[in-house]
Amino acid sequence: MEKLHNLSPFGFVLLCFLSAFLAMLPTNITTDQSSLLALRSHISFDPHQILANNWSVRSSVCEWIGVTCGFRHLRVTGLNISNMNLSGTLPPQLGNLSFLVSLDIRNNNFHGEMPHEIAHLRRLKLLNLGVNNLEGEFPQWIGSFHQLRLLNLRNNSFTGLIPPSISNLSKLETIYLSFNPLQGNIPTGIFNISSLQIIHLMDNGLSGVLPSDMCYRLPGLSILDLSMNKLNGQLPSSALAQCSELQVLSLSLNEFGGAVPKEIGELKKLEELYLGINYLEDLDP
Repeated sequence: MEKLHNLSPFGFVLLCFLSAFLAMLPTNITTDQSSLLALRSHISFDPHQILANNWSVRSSVCEWIGVTCGFRHLRVTGLNISNMNLSGTLPPQLGNLSFLVSLDIRNNNFHGEMPHEIAHLRRLKLLNLGVNNLEGEFPQWIGSFHQLRLLNLRNNSFTGLIPPSISNLSKLETIYLSFNPLQGNIPTGIFNISSLQIIHLMDNGLSGVLPSDMCYRLPGLSILDLSMNKLNGQLPSSALAQCSELQVLSLSLNEFGGAVPKEIGELKKLEELYLGINYLEDLDP
């Protein structure tokens, strides 16, 4: 204690800073390791024992199967355990992977709800949880990922409404929400995300009308699939012509009425068009 008293104020501050810095180093990667071990403990079925055998404290977390670490900070930046036929739930500790850029667990049998702690992953650019058995209300915090480019929650059992906060995903390029029992209107904010190229919302219970200006801010949209829902009203005529990059337009199996807009003929890059099983009138020659 006497030696500490002899330290100058600057020396004392420097000592505190170094102590905090050194204490922080092992905690960071240890936090990542603990988060992944928590995920392993929540897996109830691992048919090939991949994670059970490989995710071991005897080796570096950066050497684990499905784990990618960044060169700069040596933190976990990617987690890909897709197509492993895993069963289990997602632990809240996943939200502690603060450097995570890509989370891919598609094509497994994860069930239960998405823990809201995932919203802490502000660096995420890819969130792919498609083809699982996840359930519960569609996460209201989905708009937290301001860097997200791909969102895939297709083929799950999410319920409720798509929240307006989804419009906060200003860099989103691809969205797959198909094959969920979602209801309500499509938030108009989705059609304001100018970076969107692919929109797949088929086979839900979505209803309401399409906004008349739906294509005005989607210059790069190439695929729009809203089939197998309960959408109604007339197809927006002048708006569709603004989706000049559209290659696939699927609006079949809805409740649209009125005339088929002749502006669809102005979509020079359109390769596939599906309008069947609606209440549309024939297009005049």
